[in-house]
Amino acid sequence: MQKRHFTLGFALAALFAAAGAQAQSALDDVLKSKTIRIAVPTDFPPYGFVGTDLKPQGLDIEMAQYIAAKLGVKAELVPVTTGNRIPYLQTRKADLVISTLGKNPDREKVIDFTVAYSPFFIAVFAAKTLPVKAPADLAGKSISVTRGSVDDMELTKVAPAAAELRRFEDNNATVSAYVAGQVQLLATSAQVAAAMSQKNPQLGTELKFVLKNSPNYIGVGKGEDKLRTRVNEILMEARRSGEIDRMSVKWLGSPAGELPN
Repeated sequence: MQKRHFTLGFALAALFAAAGAQAQSALDDVLKSKTIRIAVPTDFPPYGFVGTDLKPQGLDIEMAQYIAAKLGVKAELVPVTTGNRIPYLQTRKADLVISTLGKNPDREKVIDFTVAYSPFFIAVFAAKTLPVKAPADLAGKSISVTRGSVDDMELTKVAPAAAELRRFEDNNATVSAYVAGQVQLLATSAQVAAAMSQKNPQLGTELKFVLKNSPNYIGVGKGEDKLRTRVNEILMEARRSGEIDRMSVKWLGSPAGELPN
């Protein structure tokens, strides 16, 4: 009986050890394959978009390439939408998500996060002629927002029941609905709104009120502590060296400033 207990105990220990090794395998796999798959946006300037040369560019793209270089591996960029970026990480179609990802308790249940790497705030925008100053003023008005995004979650928290929230599958569709006049207001990041306003000055768009200051974090698979720790080391060094601020000035027009850990 003792031998049986010993054998069973040994088998369970081996099983848990194997599970632990699998849960910590991402960094080892990356270093072994010399490639890291990073999910990035391609429809969300200036963080990620397709340039005139048809290649992805933007702050998130540059950060992805920077981290890959520091790891000594090749960056395989995986285009994602707001809705599928976390599933890509959960199903191991990507090793990291660098895609304007905000951190919240619900997301922390299913993935892990690094320290913040760039600033980000979201707000409600509309024409100067539209009298909106606070969430209550959204009653009876239509507003576009990207489904499943932080924008969507924060807007849903404060929008009155009489507001008409029209959710779209990606940021291009969200912005296009506003530009085309299908909705009266737009909930998105300040950077996206600025780019949209530059292309469409005739709309006379202005910031109405801020929904949330929400810095961007890099998403890592749940339990992948080795990879998360190594990426954190890279990011903290980039903060100290001024590299984070340099990227922020290049793509956002101002330094990143103090970012949360």
